[in-house]
Amino acid sequence: MKIYLTDLEFYGFHGLYEAEKKIGNHFKLDIIIDFTPKVDRVEKIDQTIDYVQVYELVRSIMDIPTPLLETLVDKIASQILLDHLLVDKVFVKITKQKLYIPSFEGATAISIEKTRK
Repeated sequence: MKIYLTDLEFYGFHGLYEAEKKIGNHFKLDIIIDFTPKVDRVEKIDQTIDYVQVYELVRSIMDIPTPLLETLVDKIASQILLDHLLVDKVFVKITKQKLYIPSFEGATAISIEKTRK
């Protein structure tokens, strides 16, 4: 089974450059969680991954200014695996909506996929 949390929007102060730390930026996150339920038919929230809990976890991590997006995707993926024992694999992608580089058009993104060992 997979759970998708897509186009999550956050405003944060992540980045190496002073403008990013002072002005902030818009970020979008996509998360895909692969998990194997322990029952044939999921009928209760404790038999699945509560995506509200996942969202709250992501929000709390995104609230902490962090210089590198690489650090953020790793923290989010690792914490999802730690908090949710049913998770087999998690994919996290963070897109920075604007770069403070003259003439740069577009966005940049970092992603990670982690598997339970």
